[in-house]
Amino acid sequence: MDQDKLAKLRARYADASGADIHDPRFAKVAADQFKGDKRKWPFADVATFINAPYRPDALGQPGLGGLDVAIIGLPMDLGVTNRAGTRLGPRAVRAVERMGPMDHVNGTAPFGMVKAADIGDVPFRSRYSLESCHEDIEATFKTIVKAGVSPLAVGGDHSITYPILKAVGEKRPVGMVHIDAHCDTSGPYEGSKFHHGGPFRQAVLDGVLDPERVIQIGIRGGAEYLWEFSYESGMTVIHADEVDRMGLDAVIAKALAVIGDGPTYVSFDVDSLDPAFAPGTGTPEVGGLTPREALAILRGLKGRDIVAADVVEVAPQYDATTNTAQCAAQVLFTELCLIAEARAAGKGRP
Repeated sequence: MDQDKLAKLRARYADASGADIHDPRFAKVAADQFKGDKRKWPFADVATFINAPYRPDALGQPGLGGLDVAIIGLPMDLGVTNRAGTRLGPRAVRAVERMGPMDHVNGTAPFGMVKAADIGDVPFRSRYSLESCHEDIEATFKTIVKAGVSPLAVGGDHSITYPILKAVGEKRPVGMVHIDAHCDTSGPYEGSKFHHGGPFRQAVLDGVLDPERVIQIGIRGGAEYLWEFSYESGMTVIHADEVDRMGLDAVIAKALAVIGDGPTYVSFDVDSLDPAFAPGTGTPEVGGLTPREALAILRGLKGRDIVAADVVEVAPQYDATTNTAQCAAQVLFTELCLIAEARAAGKGRP
């Protein structure tokens, strides 16, 4: 062993505390985390999304109380076609106790870049009416967007994304990176066009989502015959098996080419992941992405104009391990990193 090197290490670290971090890449992040040599206990206090400050008062304040990013829960699953239970998704994601403060791949520490907070849940009027729930979502997100704040949504079933897009895309249509097992562009069923299998058809027809700037990644399963609208409208579809053949770099390059430099929404359904990793969802499909693949695709979007995002379809009662909620929380944190990077570059505003 090099004794000179050992002497230098002892001089620097033998009497140092855990908060004594010298690398400038890490020192600023550490300064935000430590009070003396003490860090916040991850298992203490009220659980919030990715350990964000809790600001349930923000919706009623001018300019949302000065926030840049509002993380909000949507505990609603009236639009499901199979197993119910995603109304419990936001609570399960909040219970994940260790997320951040830094993305180790992109080097992003979002809470030092933007003012972000968990602002509670959408104030729904009725637990029984899907239509009124969608109206409440649209009204709430219009309030957030009007304040110039970027929304980060945690569902809930995927039907919630339709009213969100009506708010985010009201002034101009947005593009979208959609990671999912299903395209969710089917038509009305049994008297309802608002179910979780068709939000993106409705968003395109409403003129709030530009299909030429939409890429859908991870698609698979027996419902392929339902997704004619994706192809007809000009969306780009990459099936899960194509991800293997193309490789992640090519998938990311294709996504960047499709969305371009315009305002973009990111929608992540946890059933995009193989049920080996995320069984807690209403419509599981085997043969899916790994969490590592999904996170790599998301991280590859760094630098683009990401104005809003969601994580949906966590149904925790089907997963005794909590792994589905763990995956969802990590995706949520990664989405926050993307928005923080966009806003730091003067973009990212809905």
